[in-house]
Amino acid sequence: MGNIQRETVAALDLGANFFRMIIAEIGSDGEINVLDELQKNTSIGKDTFSKKRIGPDAIYEACSILNGFVRLMKDYGVKFYWSVSTSGIREADNREYVLEQIRVRTGIEIQVINTAQERYLVFKALRDRLENSEKIYNDGAMIVNIGSGGVEISLYNEGNLKFTEYIKIGSLRLREVLGPLENSTLNFPQVIGEFVESKIYTLRNYLESYKIKNFIGLGGGLKLLLKLYENDVSFITKDSLLDFSKKIKDMSTEKIRETFGINYTEAKLLLPSSIIIEIFFNMTEAEGIYVPHVSLRHGMLIDMLSNRLSPDKRKVFENDVISTVWHMGEKYSIDKEHAQIVKRLALKIFDCTKKVHRLGNEERLLLEISAILHDIGKFVNLNEHGYFCYSLIHNEEILGLSDKNLNIVANIVRYHDEEIPTAAHENYKRLTYSDKLTVSKLASILKLSEALNISKKDKFKEFDIRMDDKKVYFTVEAYNDITLEIWSFDNKAEFFEEVMGIKPVMNIIN
Repeated sequence: MGNIQRETVAALDLGANFFRMIIAEIGSDGEINVLDELQKNTSIGKDTFSKKRIGPDAIYEACSILNGFVRLMKDYGVKFYWSVSTSGIREADNREYVLEQIRVRTGIEIQVINTAQERYLVFKALRDRLENSEKIYNDGAMIVNIGSGGVEISLYNEGNLKFTEYIKIGSLRLREVLGPLENSTLNFPQVIGEFVESKIYTLRNYLESYKIKNFIGLGGGLKLLLKLYENDVSFITKDSLLDFSKKIKDMSTEKIRETFGINYTEAKLLLPSSIIIEIFFNMTEAEGIYVPHVSLRHGMLIDMLSNRLSPDKRKVFENDVISTVWHMGEKYSIDKEHAQIVKRLALKIFDCTKKVHRLGNEERLLLEISAILHDIGKFVNLNEHGYFCYSLIHNEEILGLSDKNLNIVANIVRYHDEEIPTAAHENYKRLTYSDKLTVSKLASILKLSEALNISKKDKFKEFDIRMDDKKVYFTVEAYNDITLEIWSFDNKAEFFEEVMGIKPVMNIIN
């Protein structure tokens, strides 16, 4: 057992209402040992959601909290930290200045993550910490994550992630947006309910059609609810939940604060949170709510663990990503069989030409996603589909992908067909130097894969790829007429050679 590696790391989650930090020791045996956890109130989200800009007072307050975090990290001898911020900073119009002032005053570099990355990290925590997660996902589960800015709904069915969507109806946002109406109506809870319904009515039939058996609640909204249950529960029954919700609706904020002994901010958020939970819960056939004690920070720790010390954990999570990508493809009516073949060919070319492209696991995943989605533009226009592929993907969210990686995928897919990247294209020109190279290398591989299945008849079940200094040889057995494939392959080979510096050649064995 002497060769287990251990590292002390910190995960910082800078949210709209709270800044939270967890310090833990992670080991290559997959163990996570939490050493300390901290939570401090912040008013950053209030500024963002009401004024779209974060004011100087909120920035000073943020820096003083973070300087406290820095001192604690030093005391614990933290070797590596990861600091992310969600909607509170992400949606502020002056976020660049805010991040820079924080960096200058505290030394902390903050990564602003989008909702798709946030969701991915929470899923990692769930798989790790929810008991019987395999069984629950197989029987079907709806996961509702209630944040301050938005609510995320995800659906697992037969063990696969089928669907995931972010809607801007978080508890703090509902309060800030609808707050002025509270005094002009006797039935404020109904107004909140109707507003939430107006945002989700297009989803309702889809979600109900799955007849979901399990409901998993996450996020600040649920943590608050749990606080009010006397003992430490991890499952709340249906009756108890609806009963609680009914009670809350009849109370003023002040009364909620007194009854439950919580602070004013929490009391204000309790009503919108319980209305959101009730609306989604009623779409399922669940007997209650699982409330696992997971958070973005636990997901961050698991991510650090799987990237730094335990690579075999990564595969499980990548399956979730690919599963949602197929779901997105279905939405745009892709030809699944063709996409599957192009994906298989593309990954094979990638793996066999590593020596020349020098790209890693992350880029391989981006290629796999691009291969599945390469034809979605045909949903809009059969002729100009490269361009439409770009704009569709650019406006989607893909689980786990940062804005930068989403942009790379959108660009690869734009250039999978006839077009090649050029500085005249705004979307390509805006990429950084190294992203341009990644896009061109992966697009050149995708072009060849598409060429090999241009007739959509899967003529090359098996082929062999080997390289010398100047050429990469594709040795194929031809059972059918492959005139069209050869012509298309030769056309696409030129761009591959230009980017990789090595010429693709086809050897045919009859």
